[in-house]
Amino acid sequence: MSGFTWRAGGCHCGAVRFEASLPDVIEAQSCNCSICERTGFIHIIVPKSRFRLLEGQAALTSYRFNTAAADHLFCLVCGIKSFYRPRSNPDGWSVNARCLDDAEGLDIRIEPFDGKNWEAHAAELAHLSQEAGT
Repeated sequence: MSGFTWRAGGCHCGAVRFEASLPDVIEAQSCNCSICERTGFIHIIVPKSRFRLLEGQAALTSYRFNTAAADHLFCLVCGIKSFYRPRSNPDGWSVNARCLDDAEGLDIRIEPFDGKNWEAHAAELAHLSQEAGT
């Protein structure tokens, strides 16, 4: 994957560690839905092939609400949600930009996303979990 770099991240206490392969210019979203707005989650949605959990599977707990399609994963120790399986992209992962260890050199372009009206806007995110060229 030319132009992509594996970037490490994790929760606050370090029990959960992950890597995501990211381009230098990143399309990210700030969602105004009830959970994202309250937690300050900044979405970087990636295909499953560009995400790997390094440590902490046993330290994760799941929270599902409404349709139960999204799998919100939190560290059992510190409570941080550093990534999760989004309802909009069940074939990928949403990484919290704020949980990357080092964002130096990344151009993270944060766009608003109207998650309060999710049904009307979800299709706008579908392309983000697709492999390049598909």
